[in-house]
Amino acid sequence: MKKTAFALVMALTLSAFAQAQKYCIIDSKYILERINDYKNAQTMLYHVSQRWQTEIDAKMQEVDKLYKTYQAERAMLSHDMRKKREDEITDKEKAVKDLQKRRFGYEGDLFKRRQELVKPVQDKVYNAVQKMAQSRGYDIVLDKAGGVTLFYADPKLDKSDDVLKLLGVK
Repeated sequence: MKKTAFALVMALTLSAFAQAQKYCIIDSKYILERINDYKNAQTMLYHVSQRWQTEIDAKMQEVDKLYKTYQAERAMLSHDMRKKREDEITDKEKAVKDLQKRRFGYEGDLFKRRQELVKPVQDKVYNAVQKMAQSRGYDIVLDKAGGVTLFYADPKLDKSDDVLKLLGVK
């Protein structure tokens, strides 16, 4: 009985939503890939990341070379010299990992560069979609790139404040 009632409520809600709202679907990936500024930004990001990765790889090879040299000479080194070499290798390895994190980590140089180059293009697309939605009377725009997501919704559809009132929250 509960399942039937729930299914009936969901069906009525979805049909009311579908009838009351005018919506459309876009593919933001398709749109972005046809904008020259976006393609140029992607190319620049690719080249920058390749250059940074080459730099990191070279530094990591230096660390590997130091470690192999240390392994070969370890038997002939005093305890103090071994400790000094181990610390040197560890410090250089940590520096390379820190560089990698600074370049490619969350909110690293690549992230910032992407924001700098790609975000203005994405903002133009968003503004164009918003303008198109408002001029053609769409209440909701869904984006099918990377799965269906809500791209734009008319603010009048947001009923968050109504829910807060029902909950007694101001």
